[in-house]
Amino acid sequence: MQFTDNTDDPEDTEYSAVERAAAASRSTWVSVVVNLMLTVLQITAGILAKSQGLIADGIHSLSDLVADFVVLLASSQSQRDADESHPYGHQRVENAASLVLGALLLAVGIGMVWSAFQKLQSPETVAPVGIIALWVAGAALIAKETLFRYMLAVAKRVKSSMLVANAWHARSDAASSLVVGIGITGNLMGYPILDPIAALIVGFMVARMGWEFGWEAMHDLMDRAIDDEEVAAIRRTLVETPGVSGVHDVRTRKMGDMIVVDAHIEVDAMLTVEQGHDIAVDARHRVMQLHRVLNLMTHVDPWHRPDLDHAQPVAGTNLVGG
Repeated sequence: MQFTDNTDDPEDTEYSAVERAAAASRSTWVSVVVNLMLTVLQITAGILAKSQGLIADGIHSLSDLVADFVVLLASSQSQRDADESHPYGHQRVENAASLVLGALLLAVGIGMVWSAFQKLQSPETVAPVGIIALWVAGAALIAKETLFRYMLAVAKRVKSSMLVANAWHARSDAASSLVVGIGITGNLMGYPILDPIAALIVGFMVARMGWEFGWEAMHDLMDRAIDDEEVAAIRRTLVETPGVSGVHDVRTRKMGDMIVVDAHIEVDAMLTVEQGHDIAVDARHRVMQLHRVLNLMTHVDPWHRPDLDHAQPVAGTNLVGG
């Protein structure tokens, strides 16, 4: 199924579920390769240079690697067809994956904070770091920022909230590498305590981002409505459908990156049941073509024209019930 967003954004383009899955797979595999190399490089260099900050950043990259595989699995599973147990499809696997990503980041962040805090309790145990740690931190910063910009561009193009979450995960890595670089620089300048302080800050950053991602995903799994602007656009499409006199009680909920909509449409009360049904089918078709709507359930209500409010119904006419 394809949809177009009827906003004025020049990036709005039609993308099928298959195209979105392919884009997600490509960008995530790029992330896998980058994070695999960074994990090995950072942890190895961190151990050799005795930098807790760099080791913490390497563990962060390792969590990214695990997160990338979660995204790949979710992207694959969400494309499965609807079945008897999941009549609306499996798109919510993406929401569940975002929740897992958030929990993973939160757990990693808390672990990093705890480790750094223990070091700060005994500052005399903090050793000077080697210069190689600074070079590795700089290389990691450049790699992660580049990866973030690439992944975010892909996520926005195909409109995938799961890919947006994973892209910002990469940005958190870039920020953490910057903090680690500053801590290592301070250590090299004669302030060893700055290295575990950098690790502590990175831990807080990771934990905070994990909480935010998990909180957003949990609300989506609890059928949170989409934003008012998108609801208004869907309502406009319904009202502009020929034969629709009014629209009310428009309800929405997220299903992965798609939307499930319930709406009451009003049609002329003098129409037949079949005519009202045809109008509802046309409204559903238009909404699903113009918006990222997976399914639209319509309820047809009778609308009485003001000039016919007191008129007698025509004998034998089937009215559409409310």
